[in-house]
Order: sequence, then C-alpha cells, then structure tokens
Amino acid sequence: MKHKKTAAALSYSETHPSLPQISALGKGLVAENIIKKAQEHQIPIVEDPSLVELLAKLDVDDFIPPTLFDSVAEVFAFIYEVDHSVSAYNAKNEKQSDNKDGFLL
Repeated sequence: MKHKKTAAALSYSETHPSLPQISALGKGLVAENIIKKAQEHQIPIVEDPSLVELLAKLDVDDFIPPTLFDSVAEVFAFIYEVDHSVSAYNAKNEKQSDNKDGFLL
C-alpha cells in the first residue's frame, strides 16, 4: 500500500501569540493542496516526517502541546534562519544593482 503524503501548517494565533497552532492539516490530495498553497505564497516548507506524524494526531486550531515545543521551535528557528539569509542576500543584490560601475561588491 502506497503511503499518503501528510502535511501540517503551523501559525501563531492572534489571541495567543506565544503558542503555535495547527492552521491546516491533511493527507493525500489535501496535503498536496496545503503544500501548493504554501509554495504559491512563498511560505517555507520543512520536511520532517516524524514531526508531521505527531502533528497529524491533532486537530486544526489545536495549540501545539508542550511535548512538541522543542521540535516545533527547531522548525521555526530553521525558517527564521532561511528568511534571514534570503533577506541578507536580497539586500546585498539590491546594493549591487545600484552600483553604476558594474562591479560586484
């Protein structure tokens, strides 16, 4: 039997900004649609089958339980690092494109 793709989307609640929660969850076609929407909106995607398996036991709008805080924090730290690197790269390229002599700095 073929294993169905599973996806979970995490976000922070406006009412509880310090607690991440499940904003979308699905398997098969639903998972593919979650991934597609994330790609369309340039939302970083992290593949972690073990974490997704645990998150799949929760429901949409559930807050992440304390037992998963460390794992989820690692995901958010990775995303922060990627976003920071991309921002620094974009800022550097914008500065380079302003260079009228055509030299790369």
